[in-house]
Amino acid sequence: MNLQAKIAAFFGILACCLIASVLAIGLFSFRQYSIATATEHIRSSAEMLRVSLTEEMINGVIAKRESLLVRMLEVEGLKSVRIVRGPQVAQQFGKGLLREQSADEIERRVLGSGQAEFGLVDATGEGESEIIFRGTIPYIATNRGSPNCLMCHQVAEGTVLGAVTITMSIDHLKRKAILTLSLMVAAVTLFSLVTFFLLRRLTYPIVETATHVEKAVQRALEGDFKSQIVVRTDDEIGHIAGEMNRLLNHLDNGLNRINDMVTQLTNHAPNDGNGNLLNSTIEMVETLTEAAHFKQAIEEDETKSEIYIRLSGAIAGLFDIHHYSIYEVLAGRKQMMPVLVDGQIRGPCSWCDPQILVRNETCRARRTGHIVNSIATPDICFAFKPPEDLPGCRHICFPIIQSGTVGSVLQLLAPAAELDRIDKLVPYISVYLREAAPVLEAKRLTETLRESNLRDPMTGLHNRRFLEESVEMLVAQSQRHKSPLSILMLDLDYFKMVNDVYGHDVGDTVLKVLAKLLAESVRTSDYVIRYGGEEFLILLQDTDAAAATDVAEKIRAAVEDLKVQVASGMLQKTISIGISALPDDSDTFWQAVKFADVALYHAKETGRNRVVRFTKDLWEKQDNKKNY
Repeated sequence: MNLQAKIAAFFGILACCLIASVLAIGLFSFRQYSIATATEHIRSSAEMLRVSLTEEMINGVIAKRESLLVRMLEVEGLKSVRIVRGPQVAQQFGKGLLREQSADEIERRVLGSGQAEFGLVDATGEGESEIIFRGTIPYIATNRGSPNCLMCHQVAEGTVLGAVTITMSIDHLKRKAILTLSLMVAAVTLFSLVTFFLLRRLTYPIVETATHVEKAVQRALEGDFKSQIVVRTDDEIGHIAGEMNRLLNHLDNGLNRINDMVTQLTNHAPNDGNGNLLNSTIEMVETLTEAAHFKQAIEEDETKSEIYIRLSGAIAGLFDIHHYSIYEVLAGRKQMMPVLVDGQIRGPCSWCDPQILVRNETCRARRTGHIVNSIATPDICFAFKPPEDLPGCRHICFPIIQSGTVGSVLQLLAPAAELDRIDKLVPYISVYLREAAPVLEAKRLTETLRESNLRDPMTGLHNRRFLEESVEMLVAQSQRHKSPLSILMLDLDYFKMVNDVYGHDVGDTVLKVLAKLLAESVRTSDYVIRYGGEEFLILLQDTDAAAATDVAEKIRAAVEDLKVQVASGMLQKTISIGISALPDDSDTFWQAVKFADVALYHAKETGRNRVVRFTKDLWEKQDNKKNY
């Protein structure tokens, strides 16, 4: 029920209550007035009759009192007049006329008590349609005035001589009361109607303004702030309407400015699909705020891997997407590397042609640098291979731009039941990726710089600094898994002669070829380190001394068979290798390195091109000097 209806209902109820009150009070008042008027009329008539009877008695014509009673009926409104004698009068003068001899119950009470009685007569069964009022009034003997009762009656003063019963119709009073009440009700009704229409006229601007304000607020909640409220009056209501219009204009302008800024920040105009720009802008601003917190968190991460893990947590936790992959484009190569595939770190390539790993141009997002959305454009990417267990699914690939090129690719899988929801998340996810991109680039540059400091620039192998920074981790890992760690110390035989005879360029070439051979001769989990000059160190994880000796023999044989092309022909060299192992030979890493160096020295001393396993007797013979 609106305000206008409430006002009408309230005023209608109030008017009805007022009319009912007027009717109730009027009926009660007119009833009391009619009874009081009839009572006084009957008392007056009775007194006139008493005086007339007294005079007739003095004049000796009391016997003709019947005609007096008949004439009394000519008084307007009187219906009947009857006299009854009291016992003393009947004893003195006889019982009187026949109709005066029988007294009814009321008359007997009045004769006995001397008190007048008045009341309405129940006319039921008498064919009466009028309202009859009856009064029975006693005649009391008194000596006041002249003539008086005691002049004729031989009774004591105060004796009830008789009673007169008079009935009269009060229909004329009833008609007057009804007419008066009708006029009163009509006046009240007219006053109520006039007041209602005046009140309605006064409240109309309030109700209309309130209705328009309500509609404007409802439209504002739906994102539409362009409503304008009509200013109908120049009072407080008109001021409210005007100020409401100013507020709506201010909100509309402010929202549009925020929308423009959000669009500039996200390269996407906020839109929730229902035209509610307010909700869309709020959601996008909340996303920007969360993305800022996300960026602050990843800036404090140490490595790219931690950033990728945090990004995957945001995708799964904030956006409720559980099928996704992240691929990293290897710098300076045409390859891509899986970082995280469907929740598995370094998992195998899924949902895409594996060709993207060796030739990243196959990936459309990598090649174009644009979002690839098969929800909006089915079959846009020929490299996409949807899983068989998710029929009807589509995908969205986001390129993560770093230094103007695609550094990573995020791939989302959208099941058939979630196509619309995931498609609407594109601008929000893009915000997170835009925040992550510069941080990933910074971490990549930092890791590249760090990696360059930890690698030998000529051979590309890890250097001694890498060994010093990683040794604690390697030893702790070996101890935690209770696995052996074997150390190979390698040195080319007569390498100084190569530099002296062929020059340092040839020497560098020999070292590069040797480095490549060493890297290819061990597992990816092993470490090949250029220890210094022509000296190399190989760490074989989870490998005991016996297995390390086999690896060393294969390397020695491969080096012996290696031929290096030089200007004057082919150059062949040999290599000497010393071996030690943790924890068999020592509990400390650097002591084990020293033991491997002692074994290498022994290999050099005993003819070169040999593999020597460290034994305690070699340490006892070692004088810590190398003569090679």
